[in-house]
Amino acid sequence: MTYDLGEINLKTIADPKGFCEECEAAYNEKVDHVVEMIKENLANSPIVLLAGPSGSAKTTTAMKISEALNHCGIGTHYVSMDDYFNTVGEGTPRTPEGDYDLESPLCLDMELLNRHFSDLEKGKRIFVPKYEFSRRMRVTEPSKAIRLKKDEICIFEGIHALNDEIAGRHPEAFKLHVSASSRVAFKGEEVFKSTWFRLVRRTVRDYNFRGADPAETMAMWANVRRGEKLYITPFKNKADYCFDSTLACEAAVMNRTATKLFQTVPEGIDRFEELRAVLPAIQLFGVIEESDVPEDSVLREFIGGGIYS
Repeated sequence: MTYDLGEINLKTIADPKGFCEECEAAYNEKVDHVVEMIKENLANSPIVLLAGPSGSAKTTTAMKISEALNHCGIGTHYVSMDDYFNTVGEGTPRTPEGDYDLESPLCLDMELLNRHFSDLEKGKRIFVPKYEFSRRMRVTEPSKAIRLKKDEICIFEGIHALNDEIAGRHPEAFKLHVSASSRVAFKGEEVFKSTWFRLVRRTVRDYNFRGADPAETMAMWANVRRGEKLYITPFKNKADYCFDSTLACEAAVMNRTATKLFQTVPEGIDRFEELRAVLPAIQLFGVIEESDVPEDSVLREFIGGGIYS
């Protein structure tokens, strides 16, 4: 979808809170549509595979879908596929530069994942592993145990959920791709790219919640985009539904924080010209105070203060 910058700024000035609520209502309509699709597929499989690139709001979207399913009488379980990462070590794939390629699906324990999908569909109990990112290793104790009852589903969320090694071996599962795929134009010219929404989200989130220096996040962007093109985008067409998580109001909501962060783009890093172009682009938008954003908004995943965790 293409949003119009003039319309965005007009609504930002006229009724910022109402604008945010309007965007959230549109988002929730998509959630309701996905819920109906999952319900229809329940007879085929209790597994939902949710994928998408970094900064797509996969986690909050999964929680909103779970909440809506619960209201329909369908129980839900949520599993982050990050817990299926193998311990980083000798067998970890590497980038052409020799660094660990943590974006690669080969970092996942595919055999265990596929066995757990099959076990859940057969009504068996699974023990979801636990991965500690601080030590880059899987620990002994599981993170949770799951056994699906009648009218229950399990959402597996991860950037590689639609990979052929997963979705291709479980075609009956419901497959969902989530990404911020809209852009913003002014007088017919693109002024804000779809990938920039995710870049801004990721930079603001890492600054707010992970104590990450924006220079560190930006320095990783080139490898993140490389991984997306290699491991995520090629499988997008496997999805039963592609969910655009962009909110028209979000650039205005994150304007102040993003402006501060993108003023620090370090010279000499990959994609420097692109990263530097985000600052004047974000300044084309007005400003919406974070207090105008609903507490259950998907944007709270990045700015904080939300009801989901």
